[in-house]
Amino acid sequence: MKTLLLVGLGGGLGSMLRYLATCFITGRITRFPAICGTFAVNFTGCLIIGIAFGLSERYSWFSPQIRLFLTTGICGGYTTFSAFAYENINLMRNGNYSLSLVYILASVVVCFSATFVGFAIGKSC
Repeated sequence: MKTLLLVGLGGGLGSMLRYLATCFITGRITRFPAICGTFAVNFTGCLIIGIAFGLSERYSWFSPQIRLFLTTGICGGYTTFSAFAYENINLMRNGNYSLSLVYILASVVVCFSATFVGFAIGKSC
């Protein structure tokens, strides 16, 4: 139950941070503001999850609960792209290059297609 609360609290904070970051960026960029906001959130989320996992491997004070709060919670609420990127880094670190490539390509193609189909379904209802 404690773990679930840590992830939930982190997810809520991450979602609020995403909203604030996107508002900050889109309010300052005139050309393609939504794309720039999403890109910046994905970039910073990937950087943060990388730092968190790196710290957790290096230092013993970085408990599994802190790691869950920061990675699954905050980064998960901030952007799921960071988890996707980290999963692929892990696959590559373990020598699963082919699986990583399949995962990346399938995620982009299948998820983009699902979004397109979902949009079409939603528009027709």
